[in-house]
Amino acid sequence: MRGRLLVASLIVAGLACGCDRASSDARPAPSVAAPASGRSKSPPSVAKRTTKTGGVRWIAVGGGSEPSSNQVSLEQDLELAARTFEGEGIVLFAGGAGQPTVQELRPDGDVESARDALRARLGALFDARAGRDARYRPTRLSPDGPATLEALEQALDAALAEPAGRGPLLVYAALHGDSGDAPRDGVLSLWGGFTWSAAELAERLDAAASRRRVRLLIAACYSGGFAEVVFRGANEEAGAANGDRCGLFAAPWDQESSGCDPDPDRRRQQSYSLHVLMALGGRGRDGQPLPRETIDLDGDGAISLLEAHTRARIASRSIDVPTTTSERWLRSAAPEHGPSIATALPEEDAVVRSLGETLALRTEDAARARLARLEDEQRVLDERIEALSSDADERAADLRVALLSRWPVLDDPWHRDFAPLMAAHEEAIRRAMDEWPEAAAWTSAQAALDAAAERADTLTVDLSIVRRLVRAHETRTLAARLHAVGGEAWQTYERILRCERSAP
Repeated sequence: MRGRLLVASLIVAGLACGCDRASSDARPAPSVAAPASGRSKSPPSVAKRTTKTGGVRWIAVGGGSEPSSNQVSLEQDLELAARTFEGEGIVLFAGGAGQPTVQELRPDGDVESARDALRARLGALFDARAGRDARYRPTRLSPDGPATLEALEQALDAALAEPAGRGPLLVYAALHGDSGDAPRDGVLSLWGGFTWSAAELAERLDAAASRRRVRLLIAACYSGGFAEVVFRGANEEAGAANGDRCGLFAAPWDQESSGCDPDPDRRRQQSYSLHVLMALGGRGRDGQPLPRETIDLDGDGAISLLEAHTRARIASRSIDVPTTTSERWLRSAAPEHGPSIATALPEEDAVVRSLGETLALRTEDAARARLARLEDEQRVLDERIEALSSDADERAADLRVALLSRWPVLDDPWHRDFAPLMAAHEEAIRRAMDEWPEAAAWTSAQAALDAAAERADTLTVDLSIVRRLVRAHETRTLAARLHAVGGEAWQTYERILRCERSAP
C-alpha cells in the first residue's frame, strides 16, 4: 500500500469484486452528498500527520466511492492494517468519521416482517439491486480524513517529499477498482466518485524528488494494471522506471478479485488482503500462528511482502489470481523461446509444490490440461446461464405486466398513490406473488438461474486456483530464459525482486 529506506505500499481491496465498477472519469458521483466545505476537502489533520517528527511510515486508504460500495470488510482490512504496520501512519477512510456509510449485512436474528419480505420480492422484480439486505452505520475507525483523491494525493506527496533516509512508508488502501482499455488505464475508485489511474500514480512517483523506495500492495479488481508503474510513466515503451519501486496485486489488469464483503464475519471471508495482512503477522486467515517455515520461505527470519503475497496465492480459496511487478517485467523482457539458466525462486517453488500437491497436479502439463477442462466447462456453463437469464427475464416481464394491469403504480414507490395502494391491497398483492401462475413461473426460472450462478461461482474459484499454479510454472520458465539473456534486463528483474522481497 504505499540512511533508511522508504517503503510506500498500497493495498486496495475489491468486492468479491464483481465489485462495483468505478467510473473511468474523475467526476464526483452525484448520489453522494457533498459537505458544505467541498466534496474532497481534506481535514488539516491529514497534512499535520505528515509533519510528525518520525515521519510517516504508512498511509492506509480505503472504502467505497459511496455508501453502497463501502462494505464492512474494507473497514476491517484498514483496522487490521493499522494493527499490523509499524510506526506513524495516516488513515483515510470513505467519507471520514461520523458518517453512517459502512454497509454490513443485518445480523442473524433480525427477523424480516411479512411486509418487508413482500417489499423485497417486489424490489427484486421491478428494480433489482444489491444491498437491500444490509444496513449502514458509522465507521468504528478514527480516520485522519476521508478517502478522497485530494486527501490521498496530499498525504502521498508529503510522504514522498520526506528525506530518502527516512524510515519505511507503507500506503495501504482498501478500495474498488476498474479496468481500462490498457493496463495503465486501470483505476482505483475513491470517495465521492473520483478515480486514480495507474498512469497518474506512475507520473507522481516519477516526479518525486526524494526517490524514496515504493512498494505497492493492491488488493482490488483489475489491480494488476498498477504493475505498469514498473515502467517510466507506466509506459512499457519507455523502459524501466528509475528508482526502487515495485508492487504486489490481487489480480491481473483484466480480472476481478475478491475482498469487498458486507458480511462482517471474517470466518466467511477469503480475500487476498485478509490473507496477506495476516501472513505479515505470521498468522493464517483465522488469526492462528503458522509454522514459521510456511511463510518465511528464504529462512531469513523476516516475512517479506512477497512471502505474504505467496501465502495468499497458496491458501486463499477465492477468485483472486495474484500477480506482481516482477511478473510484469518478465512478461515484457523475457524471450518467448531460447536457452534457460535456472534461478532460485523460492516463492514460485512454494506455489508449485503446495498447489501441485493440493490439486494432485504434479507437472505443468497436468495443470494446463486441468485448466483447459475447467475453461471448457465454464464456457458451457456461461451459455447455460445466458439462456436461463433470458428465460428469467421473460418470466419477470410476464409477471410485471400482470401485476401492473391490476395495480398500475406498483412499480413506483415514489408515486403519491403507492402508499395508499399498499395499505389497501397488500394482502391481495402478497397472494398474487404467491399464487399467480406468472409468479410461479418467475420464481422457478429465477431459482434455476441462481443454482447455475452458484455453480459458476464455485467453478471460478477452482479455475483461479489452477491459474495460480500455471502462472507459477510460467514465471519460473520466463525467469530462466531472462537469466540466460542476462544484462540490464536481468539486473532489473533482480532489483524488482529485491524490492518485493523487502519486509514492510
